[in-house]
Amino acid sequence: MYRPFLEHLETSLKERFELQPRAIPEGLECQLSERGRNPASIQSWCYQSPELRKIRYTYIDGGKGAQIFNGVLYPNHCYDVPLLGIDFLSFGKVKNLIVLDFQPLFQDEAYEAKYLMPLKELRDNYAELAQGLEMKFYDANQYFSKYLLFAKTDTETVSTRVLAAFKDYLDLYWRILADAEPLTTDVEVARVKQAQIDYDQYSAERDPAHGLFTSYFGSEWADRFLYEFLFEDAVPLAVQAH
Repeated sequence: MYRPFLEHLETSLKERFELQPRAIPEGLECQLSERGRNPASIQSWCYQSPELRKIRYTYIDGGKGAQIFNGVLYPNHCYDVPLLGIDFLSFGKVKNLIVLDFQPLFQDEAYEAKYLMPLKELRDNYAELAQGLEMKFYDANQYFSKYLLFAKTDTETVSTRVLAAFKDYLDLYWRILADAEPLTTDVEVARVKQAQIDYDQYSAERDPAHGLFTSYFGSEWADRFLYEFLFEDAVPLAVQAH
């Protein structure tokens, strides 16, 4: 269901950036599950470029039962540009959830004006995909912009409006990244680095997909996938306790 999204992202990345493969820990790049009624496969890709220190995306194909496309793009620490967050989930024909956003590292007004206001016009063009749904697992005021797309919708809308929105959001993100001025002081770079680490920690502790990964691939694999790949800068709570 989301293959056209994945293919567009890959084509777009290869057209614009000098991509280098980024290592995925052994055993995490792909996996098959025979659990449940529908066998499922998961495959991940990871790259880096001079502008983006980590480009990761994952596709879960559980047949009619589940289709999931997830990704995060992390700019290099010398850019304070928001992360690009992609989360498209379909469970059966009726439950389709889409989340797409420029995820801010900081919440001050100057940052919003610089990086998030350009999103407003785009979001307004896709108002039906900005439904203001309640977030169950996350604080909407942390690492989300006011202009995120967050909607429950039908399969036809996914293949038309959501795909169009995805392309437009990507194009704007590339422009913002291209126009970004590199930070010049160690203090500024360190602040961005810490903000990205904090994002990983926050996300790892709240990621609702961990339960899904566990159900398909077992808890040990799911834990490794969460902390060694998805949010590699996060520290597991059990480790923190020691």
